[in-house]
Amino acid sequence: MTKNTICLWYNHDAEEAANFYAKTFPDSSVDAVHRAPSDYPGGKEGQVLTVEFTVFGIPCLGLNGGDVFRHSEAFSFQIAIDSQEETDRYWNAIVGNGGAESACGWCKDKWGLSWQITPRVLTDAMAQGGDVAKRAFAAMMEMQKIDVAKIEAAVRG
Repeated sequence: MTKNTICLWYNHDAEEAANFYAKTFPDSSVDAVHRAPSDYPGGKEGQVLTVEFTVFGIPCLGLNGGDVFRHSEAFSFQIAIDSQEETDRYWNAIVGNGGAESACGWCKDKWGLSWQITPRVLTDAMAQGGDVAKRAFAAMMEMQKIDVAKIEAAVRG
């Protein structure tokens, strides 16, 4: 058992979300599904209560707690990717499965969880600082899904 697990609140569909993440992202899996031993404020005995799953090697617990709380951008998964192909694959999987586009490489899945699909070329440019970071940042600010070629052009000046 890990010492730290990310617990994510879902209305009633943690298992569906975990299955989506497992089929979409590498090093991801659904590890266990636990059913409620009795009725609880968000559900009934026998319904899926928690789902243990892994996303990109990060252990998570999905809790079906009912519609009391919502996800917000205050928490997001940031995925470091290496190519436009990877960017497109993850972005399109999330948005195309009932999610929504946002700005600067952010999108939300259909359960309201935020994802940052972030090409390494962008984070590398930001780490360089100075004019390179300014140009890359300015280019990023005009995007929804990150365009790797445009970030590379901005880095070159």
